[in-house]
Parts: sequence; C-alpha cells; structure tokens
Amino acid sequence: MRKTLLLIVVAITVGVTVGFQAAKFGPVNPDPKGPRPIEAVDTVFIEDMTWMEVRDAMAAGKDTVIVATGGIEQNGPYLVAGKHNVVLRGTTEAIARKLGNALVAPIIGFVPEGDIDPPTVHMKYPSTVSLTEDTYRRLLVDVCSCYRTHGFKHVVLIGDSGGNQDGMKAVAAELNAKWKDGKTKFSFIPEYYNYGSLKSWLEERGIKQTDEGLHDDFAMEAMMLSIDPSSVRMKQRVAAGKFKINGVDLAPVEKTVALGKQIIDFRAEIAVKEIRKASSRTE
Repeated sequence: MRKTLLLIVVAITVGVTVGFQAAKFGPVNPDPKGPRPIEAVDTVFIEDMTWMEVRDAMAAGKDTVIVATGGIEQNGPYLVAGKHNVVLRGTTEAIARKLGNALVAPIIGFVPEGDIDPPTVHMKYPSTVSLTEDTYRRLLVDVCSCYRTHGFKHVVLIGDSGGNQDGMKAVAAELNAKWKDGKTKFSFIPEYYNYGSLKSWLEERGIKQTDEGLHDDFAMEAMMLSIDPSSVRMKQRVAAGKFKINGVDLAPVEKTVALGKQIIDFRAEIAVKEIRKASSRTE
C-alpha cells in the first residue's frame, strides 16, 4: 500500500514538474535526433531556420557561427535607428556564404550607446536604446556560450559600430581563457570595422565626401539602399530634393545600389580573410 502511495506521489510530482516546465518554456520538444520531415530552406540566418535545419546544417559541416552586434541609435534625419542592424543583414549573409561553413546568429541590436541617466552621446536623442557595458558583455557571454553548448567549433564576433568593439574583444578573450578544452574557439574580428580602408576604396572610385555632421555617410546609405530602400527614406527624400549625403548625389539609385553591393562584398572579403586566419591559428 505504501509503495503504491509512493508511486502515486512520484507520478503527481513529475506531472506537476513537467506541467510547470511546459507552462514556463513551452511544450516538451521532440526527439533531438528525429528526421526532418520537410526540405530545408536556403538561408544562413539561424532565426529563419527550424531547429532541425540548424542541426542538419551543422552535421553537414557548418561549424562556425557569426555573432554580430549592431545598435539602435540616432543616425541623422534620414536613416532609421536600426542602421547598423540593416547593414549587418547584408554583410553577415555575404560573409557566411563566402565562408561556406558558417551560420549567422540573430543580430544583437542592443549595445552601449551612451549613459542612460543623465543621458550622453546617442542617448540624448529619442529612439536610442543603450546598454551598460556590463550588461552588454554579459549578454555576449550568454549568447556565445549557447552556441558552444550546441556544438559550434568557432564563434566569430563582429561589430558594425564603434562602441561595440571593446566589449566583443574582452568577451572573446574571457571565453577562450575560461574554456581550454579545444571544443570551441572564440574570435573577435576588428578588421570588419575598418572604415579607413573603405574610405580609401570609395575615393579610388571617385566618391569624396564632405562631412555634414549628420552621423551618416555615403557607404552606409549605399549599403542600406541595396538592402532596404525605405531604411534611408528614399521616396521622401527624392520628393523633398534631398537625395544626397555629404555632398554626394545618391541618384541614379541603380548606380548607388550597385556600389552598395560592392561595398558589402568588399567588407565581407576583408572579414572572411581574417576569420580564416583566426580559425587556423593555434593559440
């Protein structure tokens, strides 16, 4: 009788626990090794994939994941607050496809943008969302740790904004020091954010700018136009006669879009070269 009662109590306890977990995290997942019932889509973005597609992509050799940080900040009167996140949709895809063995983590859109209270830097303007440096680094640690748990061999950190760089460098070093079992390497790629080389590349093609102080430039506009024209308010600016930046006309738009794609390719090539170096480097 006591044994029967004990089994009943255990069953109730397990049922309550499972019910609580289901309520908190959702239904219990299916077999992690179960077969995928449908064809996979052609994408490198993890957030656009099913868990089975990610699993099977990894099994097929995609052992690198790109963790990219953008930002939500003021970007002058013409560009959306998510400027860096828009650009990263283009550059991270190009990098992943050129590497051939990489997937792209959901772009981290919240980064340090200035003190919150009292506000400094970008926080002086509406739309901006800022993190403290400590919160930012803790977020990066957790995200990167998840991909180690899932079995990625190389976690690559790149940032599309200046305030993102120090935190990524520090986190990569911290995680490499924490885990020395050879399972996962963490690499920060500062060369991705080399706007000096991009400026020279543009000037070689006749694009010379006069800074208007708008936190905006031709390279950003060209890349964003090639990804999402609405993100630079193209229609509204054409109507207002303001379809130019830093003294450079953005019309004809077809020419600027073509340059935007070339800029993305240029930046991706630099990043790919450095990622391959980092991947083969023995620490």
